[in-house]
Amino acid sequence: MSAASADPVYLSGFGNQHQTEAIEGALPRGQNSPQRAPYGLYAEQMSGTAFTEPRTVNRRSWLYRIRPSAAHPPFQRVGNRTFHSAPLPGVADPNRLRWDPMPRNGSGVDFLDSVYTVAANGDVLQRQGIAIHLYCATASMSKRYFGNADGELLIVPQDGDILLHTEFGRLLVAPGQIAVVPRSVRFRVEITDSVAAGYICENYGSAFTLPELGPLGANALAHARHFRYPVAAYEDIEDRVEVVQKFGGNLWSAEYDHSPLDVVAWHGSHAPYLYDLADFNAFGTVGYDHPDPSLYTVLTSPSDTPGQANVDFVAFPPRWMVPEHTFRPPHFHRNVMTEFMGLVRGVHDSKAEGFVPGGASLHNMWAAHGPDRETFENASAAELVPQKLEGSLPFMFETRWPLIVTDHAFEAPHRQRDYDASWAGLRRHFQPLS
Repeated sequence: MSAASADPVYLSGFGNQHQTEAIEGALPRGQNSPQRAPYGLYAEQMSGTAFTEPRTVNRRSWLYRIRPSAAHPPFQRVGNRTFHSAPLPGVADPNRLRWDPMPRNGSGVDFLDSVYTVAANGDVLQRQGIAIHLYCATASMSKRYFGNADGELLIVPQDGDILLHTEFGRLLVAPGQIAVVPRSVRFRVEITDSVAAGYICENYGSAFTLPELGPLGANALAHARHFRYPVAAYEDIEDRVEVVQKFGGNLWSAEYDHSPLDVVAWHGSHAPYLYDLADFNAFGTVGYDHPDPSLYTVLTSPSDTPGQANVDFVAFPPRWMVPEHTFRPPHFHRNVMTEFMGLVRGVHDSKAEGFVPGGASLHNMWAAHGPDRETFENASAAELVPQKLEGSLPFMFETRWPLIVTDHAFEAPHRQRDYDASWAGLRRHFQPLS
């Protein structure tokens, strides 16, 4: 194996043409693909976008590896377990849904085997839509690797750090941070404690990118310089290992005689990355009115309709609330966009109880929702002094299409059957003029 340091090392800058080598001189200079790569390595290009897409969105990387990715036996279908893809059978449910945290798995369940699909939309074969999963790993992936040809994976840890060993290097991801693994990049997940749990957005559509800032200017929201990419760190393992690939909505497995994480050097922009949500520069109103949640967009996957994202990743970090003459929590609303919400820690400012870390809620498009009775009454009478929201980290996957819920998530014992009761106590306050 490589003699990499214990702690991962990072490069910074979102989408940059990064270059890194685990051995000095392994990265060719002067030519992208010389006749013979240094150290007897193989040169291989990984293209995350079509060759002719505009330069600003084109993503590709050159990898210099011990063996080419083509050196593998046939893949065979294996069971999908609770890992499902769109299109899902069933109907879109207009009802509001909420779940308690998923029960913890017993010992020996690795990241891949723990993936539990909650809902999905679109179609993996059409490269549009998303799937939303939970994971709860109680073991590290040993001699086992995974790559997803259907979509990139945005991973949101909620409980426990995970160490992602990828073809491009290593990312240590803690609760409060996120990681994105692009399409087809192979990796394994090592857990650093007895359990690691969290959320996954599998994005079938265009790759996540930073949202345009418009009148907010250059210094708002997520800064490109805070995104971190791994420095090359390779595995030189000659042993039997399993490589699982997700393709066309199904899982396929092959037995390799070497580790697929054998990239000694790489350069390009199609690579996994890490972002700490503590670096997000939250904006808000300093006058009146509650801002729309789009103001907290960290990453977006645009669709073919401007303004209607395939999916937005929105986070609500600690921030000041100062608006006057304003109901400060999220107001009652019905949206054309579908909202799936999770909670890393703390509480959500529109829910008094019932929505806890590790839990989730789904409000499909046009589902009416908003603060529960207790929150409404408290916020309506609160003194409007400056207030800092601290200690919480809700987030949202917002998508233009309704989400179909899997049967196992809908029938799960941890789904709250009484979620509608959150609004049952809202009383009539109407007082017509006499």
